[in-house]
Amino acid sequence: MSTVGLLKTLEQSPAGYTVALDSVLDAIPWNADGLIAAIAQQYDSHEVLMMAWMNIDTLRETLATGRVCYWSRSRQKAWRKGESSGQIQTLKQAMLDCDGDTLLLLVDQTGPACHSGRRTCFLTTLENDQAVVNSNPLISPEALYGKGH
Repeated sequence: MSTVGLLKTLEQSPAGYTVALDSVLDAIPWNADGLIAAIAQQYDSHEVLMMAWMNIDTLRETLATGRVCYWSRSRQKAWRKGESSGQIQTLKQAMLDCDGDTLLLLVDQTGPACHSGRRTCFLTTLENDQAVVNSNPLISPEALYGKGH
């Protein structure tokens, strides 16, 4: 079955329809760098925490271990959320959108999700002709990562 065919089949299938994970991973239209966008949302409060990138290996690791692992484009390596800050994400559920090009990760986030020390990375509200910072840090970046951050 083609990539588009499998995604179309999923789109038209009833709840409970099952497909092998490997088939779905093969059908994902990974971008030119082999990545897919992943949005992390707090599972119980529904806060949208952050957006990051995953490749097939970090997605497989996340699904296998339950600890969210992303791909760092700047460092060109896998990074486990919280490996330097201690602010980990535990996976509760992973979902793929209808086009197969975005993941929604329902997570349990320990403390702030953002490197700025804020709960969420979405810290700037855009309104009419201005941008407004909408939250204060829960903890300083220096306390999270050390003085060199």
